[in-house]
Amino acid sequence: MEAFGRAARADVRVHLVGGATAVLMGWRGTTIDVDFVMCPEDDGLLRAIPALKEELHINVELASPADFIPVPPGWNDRGTFVAQVGKVAFFHFDLYGQALAKVERGHRQDIADVRELLARGLVDRSRALEYFGRIEPDLYRFPAIDPPTFRRAVEEAFRMATL
Repeated sequence: MEAFGRAARADVRVHLVGGATAVLMGWRGTTIDVDFVMCPEDDGLLRAIPALKEELHINVELASPADFIPVPPGWNDRGTFVAQVGKVAFFHFDLYGQALAKVERGHRQDIADVRELLARGLVDRSRALEYFGRIEPDLYRFPAIDPPTFRRAVEEAFRMATL
């Protein structure tokens, strides 16, 4: 975050995703990459990313749940504030969007992250199901997703007492 703050020349919001959220919220000690989305995109910061990746020895990717599942409008207003560093305001990407994208992907680490989001009270089961209901009509925009399979996974993840 410090390196991004030094590199940015204009006000920008960076929404962190996945492992970065898990590390900053304290349930993982490390992550293999830093995924994020930037609003608005800042050419100076984008041009600085390759050097930052080398300097910090970390993989940096422009990726968010919105690349893999529908995310309701206003996701950038639902982010959880992390810090302001220079001209960069850091947020966690909409936690419901993150949780549903993790359920859709279904890897072991993803399910463990969803457990943590639930256990820490960062995501509410009934709200997650409501959120899914809002995005379900738009699943056709993501042909890699099988809607019935995704629905079953969401129901299993958010209706059980524990994952």
